[in-house]
Amino acid sequence: MGRNREFDEEQALDAAMQLFWEKGYEATSLSDLTSRMGIQRPSIYSAFGGKKELFEAALRKYTMARASEIRTKLQNNPTVKQAFRTFFEDLVDEEYTEGFSRGCFSINTMVELAPHDEKFEILTREHQMYLSVIFQEAIERGMKSGELEQGTNAKALSQALLVSLIGLTVIMKSRPERSFVDNSVEVMLALLK
Repeated sequence: MGRNREFDEEQALDAAMQLFWEKGYEATSLSDLTSRMGIQRPSIYSAFGGKKELFEAALRKYTMARASEIRTKLQNNPTVKQAFRTFFEDLVDEEYTEGFSRGCFSINTMVELAPHDEKFEILTREHQMYLSVIFQEAIERGMKSGELEQGTNAKALSQALLVSLIGLTVIMKSRPERSFVDNSVEVMLALLK
């Protein structure tokens, strides 16, 4: 019979996720991980596998939580246009009030690892497609209610908003003037006719 783990696996995974999100995959050392997670290397290997497997588990945890959060934000608003406005404005507000910009863990991974690691290319693309479906559901709800024009190509519009979201998230890492970002959000929201 195996020994019981002497640490909370979910808590350790959360700590690893936060560290990877802050520093990225390459810049995070095993020493960084053991320090942040409060466990030793053998425990990391036993519970999660190697660094890459731990990163994958952290990314999956993040993408599931983030998709659920976005779906909830878009559903819990009386109008679809206001739901998207609130979503984008909250995203910008968070980035400009935090001490530094972490961006989106999935987008950071897409930029850092996807170009040369097929597994992370697939994982980040799957997350993008899932968010596109969430956006599309909201747009279709707006079309059914009459808030958005009938005949709108909901799939294409959702993909355009997703591309805008990714670009916005990446550009905010360089802290452009707030007016630059706010103007861009206004133009993105104008797509919702």
